[in-house]
Amino acid sequence: MASLYKIPLTNLSGIGDKKSELFARLGINSAGDLIRFYPRSYEDWSKPCMIADAPAGTLCCIRAFVEKVKPPARIRGGMTIFKLTVCDGYDYMTVTFFNQKYTYDKLRNGGEFLFYGTIKCTDGRFEMTSPSISSAEGKGIHPVYPQTAGLSTKQIENAVRQAVKMLPEKINDPLPEDILAEYGLCSLDFAVRKIHFPDSASDIETARERLAFEEMLILQLGMALLKSTGRKETSCMKIYKDHSEEFFSLLPFEPTNAQRRAVSECISDMTAKNYPMNRLIQGDVGSGKTAVAAAVCYSAVRNGMQCAMMAPTEILASQHFDSLSALLADKGINISLLTGSLTAAKKREVYRQLGSGETDIVIGTHALISEDVHFASLGLVITDEQHRFGVAQRAALIAKGESPHIMVMSATPIPRTLALMIFGDLDLSVLDEMPPGRQKVGTYLIDSPKRQRAYAFLKKQTDAGRQCYIVCPLVEQNDSELQSALEYADNLKNTPLGSCRTAILHGRMKAKEKEDVMAAFSSGEIQLLISTTVIEVGVNVPNATVMMIENAERFGLSQLHQLRGRVGRGSEKSYCIMVSDSQSAATRERLQVMCRTNDGFRIADEDLRLRGPGDFFGSRQHGLPELKVAGMSDMAVLERTQDAARKILGQDPGLSLRCHRGLMFEISRLFDKAGGESLQ
Repeated sequence: MASLYKIPLTNLSGIGDKKSELFARLGINSAGDLIRFYPRSYEDWSKPCMIADAPAGTLCCIRAFVEKVKPPARIRGGMTIFKLTVCDGYDYMTVTFFNQKYTYDKLRNGGEFLFYGTIKCTDGRFEMTSPSISSAEGKGIHPVYPQTAGLSTKQIENAVRQAVKMLPEKINDPLPEDILAEYGLCSLDFAVRKIHFPDSASDIETARERLAFEEMLILQLGMALLKSTGRKETSCMKIYKDHSEEFFSLLPFEPTNAQRRAVSECISDMTAKNYPMNRLIQGDVGSGKTAVAAAVCYSAVRNGMQCAMMAPTEILASQHFDSLSALLADKGINISLLTGSLTAAKKREVYRQLGSGETDIVIGTHALISEDVHFASLGLVITDEQHRFGVAQRAALIAKGESPHIMVMSATPIPRTLALMIFGDLDLSVLDEMPPGRQKVGTYLIDSPKRQRAYAFLKKQTDAGRQCYIVCPLVEQNDSELQSALEYADNLKNTPLGSCRTAILHGRMKAKEKEDVMAAFSSGEIQLLISTTVIEVGVNVPNATVMMIENAERFGLSQLHQLRGRVGRGSEKSYCIMVSDSQSAATRERLQVMCRTNDGFRIADEDLRLRGPGDFFGSRQHGLPELKVAGMSDMAVLERTQDAARKILGQDPGLSLRCHRGLMFEISRLFDKAGGESLQ
């Protein structure tokens, strides 16, 4: 099927330059891309049901006669509306359409049609709004594709039909025959034809099973190859003497066993091996990742290396700089801070000290990867909050040295199996213990009637000299019942919190504005910070004791846990108050998980079980190939593909055998689309 990736979309009927640009927004640039652009769902028109039998709130197909049609009427905003009454021979249903003159013209003369949509039943009256319609002869199961403005799922379906007709009678299958047989998978030919145009639900299941297996296998093989190709022997600097115990003696607390284990694993990587360390330090909020990084930096510097730590914000970089400077003040280690807000003169001085080797450890933001930065002997690169940096940014910092050791840190707890998948090119150290004295954050779920009591509690905290956060999902009101941060702050003026020193923080603010607000909050000038989720990661304000989260049902559990991690960082008892008016039993049960545990890994497991991988990072992991069919929450598929990957790589570590050429092609295609490293 490789040649289909060379056929441009403009070769297909009905697709010109303008429409091909719309397809490009969806990542579709060729006939081959179309075939691998899978439906997100299906409409089953093959089994119409009676109106009274249709389950409320569920998509279904109704066969009915048009009994009465009211002419279109104009309503607010220039919209038009028309309603009709339909009957299936036993029951009646009202159907409503907006701005659909073509549909009105089609239905006004009556007749029998199929209506596909969601039925609502109120006091025995059945209603359906803006359904799809078709002639009564009916049709089978139809694909529904992800769309973009100006391109409908029907247009995508028509293009896919043309592309599928271009397939040869026999498609070259990237999966070897022995793998297909051993794991009971259908052929690629059957899978790609039936995933788009199935004859039955079992066709969809069979096709999805095979395509999910292939996708997960390709990802795992690609990650394994990245790991092996990135581990070429090198003359990188090594640690000849471990100084970690000397560093631990400087700490005002006893490190946990998990911290000691992680430091030991890093030191081992940098001592005994002939290639650079490439390790992920993954730990829950407050588990002590920074202390691990500092310990490794200490030994690296004592062995003649320079270290660079890149943080996503100036606030976080300054926090790391202040804590390390205080800890190593009298140890003869020179630490510099490099951020965009420094004056030109100060930047030049930092550049000079880095180039001469006077600076041992530099902590900074993206300013570290500017062209003016040169190191005398960069031996260790650390990126904090790894998911906030792209592949290119990390690579640019690494390129400042000669094969430096690499440590990446993430405070996003995800299940170990999933972590090994996402960070497959890294060795993994998990901090699964909390330092002694770290308090659990009391977590409560309330509804709107209790909001005023919550405000009174926050006011009591601010009167006692503490600080509080309130998080809202949106920035501006936009045809939504959710209150925005801006409107929310205005409404607080008439509550007990109206007298607090308040500020607003949201993603549409300029970087400098965000930094100024966070600096004022960190210094205590601001008592109450009303924010969107931009404060989810990397803010350390020990005096903040309450995190109140509005519309908590709109957040995933892992994101809620990250937000909760902004409090409980000092000696005072801290609290997280989630506000939700959702009546869904499943939603309330999900939120109660937060009330039952502070363990981020347990929460992540539950999040994965309840809603799949979702987006553990707030935004999609930079450089990670995107899965279209497979779900990482399906541990059965994950385990089967891990087993298959081990067998394939055991037989052919470089995938150089003829029977594995198809696998190598798909691996390269997947990683090239992700913007990752080339595998060929």
